[in-house]
Amino acid sequence: MSVVDLHDLAQRELSAQGSFRTHVFCCGSTACLAAGGGGARAAVEDAVAAAGAENAVRVVPTGCMGLCSAGPLVKVRARGEADVLYTEVDGVAAERIAQEHVLGGTPVAEGQLPLSDPFFALQQRVVLENMGEMDPERIEAYIARSGYQALQRAVLEQTPADVVEEIRRSGLRGRGGGGYPAGAKWKLLAEAPGEGKSVIANGDEGDPGAYMDRTIMEDDPHRVLEGLAIAAYATGATKGYLYVRAEYPVAVRRLEQAIRQARRHKLLGKGVFGAEFNFDVEVRIGAGAFVCGEETALMASIMGGRGTPVLRPPYPTERGLWGRPSLINNVETLANVPTILRRGADWFAGIGTEQSKGTKVFALAGTLSRTGLIEVPMGLPLRTIIDDIGGGVPGGKAFKAAQTGGPSGGCIPARHLDTPMDYQSLQALGSIMGSGGLIVMDETVSMPEVARFFMRFCMDESCGKCVPCRSGTFEMTELLETLCAGRGTKATIERLETLCDVVRTTSLCGLGQTAPNPVLSTLAYFRDEYEARLAPEGAVA
Repeated sequence: MSVVDLHDLAQRELSAQGSFRTHVFCCGSTACLAAGGGGARAAVEDAVAAAGAENAVRVVPTGCMGLCSAGPLVKVRARGEADVLYTEVDGVAAERIAQEHVLGGTPVAEGQLPLSDPFFALQQRVVLENMGEMDPERIEAYIARSGYQALQRAVLEQTPADVVEEIRRSGLRGRGGGGYPAGAKWKLLAEAPGEGKSVIANGDEGDPGAYMDRTIMEDDPHRVLEGLAIAAYATGATKGYLYVRAEYPVAVRRLEQAIRQARRHKLLGKGVFGAEFNFDVEVRIGAGAFVCGEETALMASIMGGRGTPVLRPPYPTERGLWGRPSLINNVETLANVPTILRRGADWFAGIGTEQSKGTKVFALAGTLSRTGLIEVPMGLPLRTIIDDIGGGVPGGKAFKAAQTGGPSGGCIPARHLDTPMDYQSLQALGSIMGSGGLIVMDETVSMPEVARFFMRFCMDESCGKCVPCRSGTFEMTELLETLCAGRGTKATIERLETLCDVVRTTSLCGLGQTAPNPVLSTLAYFRDEYEARLAPEGAVA
């Protein structure tokens, strides 16, 4: 596709969109569809068709609008008027919205949520900028929203070194949990000798309660493709892989569809944008093993082997897929790249904190008035996310703790509610940013039982290759079972702490190295709950 073709396609799509006086955006995310969103959209489409208004009203299936707990969501955008968002739209409500607002021009009072609400107003959308605004299955819709402009600029106007430097200056860090500077990793691959380099998008999201990457892949698949293609151009790679767990069938389907569309428009393949840049992508489906989120296990799975980690070094940028240099970035990391190149490294670096640049997408879950997918500037206080964006803990109950980082993370107690959500601050509290799971718990939750839940998860998901993780997580689970059953002693807690240290320092990969974090953080902040469950003096543990 030439530069003129890309511009013309965007203009044609924008012109087509402008021919409608009203757009009705119906959330088609997994959460809204599970709540009946498909029926709501069908009701609007039927009403529009019955009125013969198809040329005036466009019904658009979109990606996630964010407020998952209030779905299905429908947003009406009429020419010259402010957008109106409706929540909990069932078939009956959708019919009324269609008749009174879409066709009649009078908004329905019931079910409205102002877009000035703190849930939306306090967010800053970079990765999620297209969510709820376009049909994720149409490449034309993505191109009309500046899609592939960053790839075009990189390939036609910048050298690979220029692109690497721009990512470095932006301060973008890995959003999968490690927080490693993306620009530094890209530079390592760019400077690595050898042919047949690969770039890999890690979509093997497995933390309980986390669905950030799944939503990005489902609802903005071309953004991920564009970020991956830019990474390939910058590092000299010619092959890309999208590694997605099999539990995400919608993401797999839409990514494969996006690849076909991009190939058809010559945005993938030989001579991208007429330049000497050849790049193609394929989807590889994982079987759901949590350990395959670890980069060496992920590569083993792509190559058809069992997903088990290996010692590093050598790192993937030295010896990756089939022994050739490779780059692995998390899906959200790559989804930041197109916007960084379009708006500039300085713009991105101006968001967030000194050491944690940009925004972060969180899956906000647990005992909150409002839950869903949010994107906020790095450094925003946890209190703001919970009380303002999330609407606080419902039912008059008190906030107790927030779990960040999934099985690899820790629990943050109420006394640290003003902690900035950035890499350094969370690490100082014994937790991690992780991929973005954020689970809020109220005063009724037992913290030893929370630790037991995550330890069971790690025990089940251990690949079993190394003894510390295989046996250590099993024994720690047994000790937590004993404590939760009220049969433990002080010696049980002491042994648990000792095991945590052994497993953390001697495990082969990140799964075992971080598995003790939920135990250690709950012991640090809620030790009294463990001690309250100890067996009476003289009882046998």
